[in-house]
Amino acid sequence: MTSPIKLKFSEKYDEAHAQRYLRKHQEGPSRRLSHWRDEQMARKALALAGHPTVVLDLPCGAGRFWPLLAEKADRVIVAADNSEGMLQTARQSQPPEIVKRVRTLQTSAFDINMEDNSVDSIFCMRLLHHIGDAQHRVALLKQLNRVTRETVIISLWVDGNFKAWKRKRQERQRINDGKESGYQNRFVVPAATAEAEFIEAGFEIQERLDFLPLYAMWRVYVLRKK
Repeated sequence: MTSPIKLKFSEKYDEAHAQRYLRKHQEGPSRRLSHWRDEQMARKALALAGHPTVVLDLPCGAGRFWPLLAEKADRVIVAADNSEGMLQTARQSQPPEIVKRVRTLQTSAFDINMEDNSVDSIFCMRLLHHIGDAQHRVALLKQLNRVTRETVIISLWVDGNFKAWKRKRQERQRINDGKESGYQNRFVVPAATAEAEFIEAGFEIQERLDFLPLYAMWRVYVLRKK
């Protein structure tokens, strides 16, 4: 049996980092506007997925999407994260009436501790852009395909926009200046590459939702299990 994939960036998510992560999305008008747009896209994606009743939020982080997921009164929410610190922060920081509706689970996204076809949909936000290795991305996607019955809602950074062009130019400049760190935990994936990986993992692409078309890197995909 092969060992579950472990990525270096996941080691930092202790409780102190979880608290900083929670505050990050609440500070300043630009962060609050970004969160509002994230929620707008998420609501649309959930509608396109058919308003699923049983949803796995993975990784759930500090629970910032729990109130949105709980807007459907009869929705069953399973919130999973590799970090117990994140789960603890989420349970402490989100409204009690929301927390009581959520079942939490500490598990790796690469080895989800759930049975096949356990949920109607998997809500996977702010994870895939941390994974630079194509084999790791496909391994993750195959786990999501195994656990969902119907759909996956997933976000990542894609190319073909101003911010991706700017980031690539900055990275090239750092290399030219000899300032490359050798460690990277955020990646822009060409849209064509990501979409080929979705298909390889057993999905069909139902919808593409861009944060700000032609400007921002964030894109949300609604994937449907074949």
